[in-house]
Amino acid sequence: MNYVRTGMLMAALTALFGAVGYLLAGAGGMMIALGIAVATNLFSYWNSDKLALAAHNAEEVDERRAPELYSMVRDLAARANMPMPRVYIIHEDQPNAFATGRNPQNAAVAATTGILRTLSYDELAGVMAHELAHIKNHDTLTMTITATMAGAISTIASFGMFFGSRDQRPNFIVQLLVMVLAPLAATIIQMAISRSREYEADRLGGEICGNPAALADALAKIAGGVAHIPNETAEQKPATAHMFIINPLSGRGMDSLFSTHPDTGNRIAALMEQARAMGLSGQAGGFLRGAAQSPFGSGREPGPWG
Repeated sequence: MNYVRTGMLMAALTALFGAVGYLLAGAGGMMIALGIAVATNLFSYWNSDKLALAAHNAEEVDERRAPELYSMVRDLAARANMPMPRVYIIHEDQPNAFATGRNPQNAAVAATTGILRTLSYDELAGVMAHELAHIKNHDTLTMTITATMAGAISTIASFGMFFGSRDQRPNFIVQLLVMVLAPLAATIIQMAISRSREYEADRLGGEICGNPAALADALAKIAGGVAHIPNETAEQKPATAHMFIINPLSGRGMDSLFSTHPDTGNRIAALMEQARAMGLSGQAGGFLRGAAQSPFGSGREPGPWG
């Protein structure tokens, strides 16, 4: 169902692009704007992993530096029948994680020191399985395509008055409405696609780790940590917020038009239903379970990874 929804939303973006191009730019201007957007996003796509990891000062680790985390990711990747991604640690107190890379052969997963201290082994495995699911589902490609279309729509809407002949242009009121509403609509659709991919990554992540309830428990703990521990790097680079398993900018993510992430409670409910369907029992924990469950150390300094 999430794949169908993603396809429908991407079709809506395509239709919106055509409509805006017709109203404002004509065929020539539409192709110019699309060319600019494609070139920009192709650069981001081929360099997305380097840009994202550098933005958060991520440090690559191997089996010697982070034996527990590295072996966990390796085992999960084998279960998912996919290549082993590179593994990174971000020295950040806020518990969070993300995946990046243009395809499964050129991918990386990154976890903060905060999440290593906060989650139990099974919970962290659920989070890493979620990130591997994003890689396996080629979500980076999906979001690159939607970013290309959204960027093209914004470009045409912003500069549409300069394209086409005078006879082709609509009146000023129509131009103004399109310039304001078209980028807004494109952003809403883009964020809806991002939310759809999070639900799918939760579902597949639950299958990969074999314990959706552990991932649900992890989401609850991460959301609690995000609500109380700011991530200053993410605040300075909000464009990377959609990559994280929980929005690092706020602990109150809602299924609103402008949210990059689904409501955490809805995600937990879906995972617990998945666990019941798999014949598993258990409750998703709240925010009170302590960091002592983590096998990766405690305190502010890194544990066995550094």
